[in-house]
Amino acid sequence: MEPLFEFLGNFWWLAFPLFGVLASIGSAWERAARHRHRRRLEVLHAKAELKAAQAAARGRATYPLTGPVTQPATTPMPVPHREPAVPSSASQLERLFAAHDAVTARWLEYELDVAKLIAFPAMSDGRQPLTAAFLRAKKFADGLRPASPKAKLTKAQFAEYRDAVTDYEVAFEVAERDARRIKDSGFTDVERKRLDTAKQLLTVAIDQAATPAERQLAYKRVREELDGLISLSDEAIVVLEKQVALELTTGPQPASAPSAGPDAAAPPAAGAPQPVRAPASAPRQTWPVPSRTSDTAPGRIVHPKPRP
Repeated sequence: MEPLFEFLGNFWWLAFPLFGVLASIGSAWERAARHRHRRRLEVLHAKAELKAAQAAARGRATYPLTGPVTQPATTPMPVPHREPAVPSSASQLERLFAAHDAVTARWLEYELDVAKLIAFPAMSDGRQPLTAAFLRAKKFADGLRPASPKAKLTKAQFAEYRDAVTDYEVAFEVAERDARRIKDSGFTDVERKRLDTAKQLLTVAIDQAATPAERQLAYKRVREELDGLISLSDEAIVVLEKQVALELTTGPQPASAPSAGPDAAAPPAAGAPQPVRAPASAPRQTWPVPSRTSDTAPGRIVHPKPRP
């Protein structure tokens, strides 16, 4: 024991750094435990919503079948009882189609709106676990979707598609909630500054009060700031180009009126509507836009490229 006491007497000062290390380890363990607990609660909440939705869907699906059970025992043939279920199945398919399309429309808002894509990039990042689960649920539901509401489905096929749509809805709700919670926390400070700059430039690019040169420059700057951070899909670029082109073509129209020639200033004769149609047929002034690229997957977040 004497060597131990001698060691402690000579190196007692090591207790302070060891205490700091142990404190940091304890705090990190506590943060990880809170994070695991929070994720576990989210998963349990999602499972509860899924079970509730499935139970409600099963109750609606089995309700039309409970009525014919009280038929007299003299006519127990199952075929006449199943025939009236064809219209109810068609109406249920229409409701499932509406729910399926509603979730897809909400998802496309994040895919086609560049402003939302910048604000909530996790909704288009397939590396996020909840987003990946939503994309898998979408693919599964799309694969089970019948061709039309009048399609002939068995009871098992209908139940499988109904459960797939329910999973699709719940997966989107969970992924959207998580994306709105984390926002752009997965980026560094420099990357977040570039995203903020892109947001400000985007408002200028679609602002009709700005000059055409300012809007065109802002559009190019938006593409430069997002390059290497967020890969826009071709559809999102088409929507953005239409917005910018609309603002660029509506602004310079009054200035292009004098270019119609001296005949345009002459008063039109009575009953001659040709001069009225001439300005409408005049070509609008358009502005070139950068060509879009498809070198990366749409919506995938990559590491930023080195900037000079």
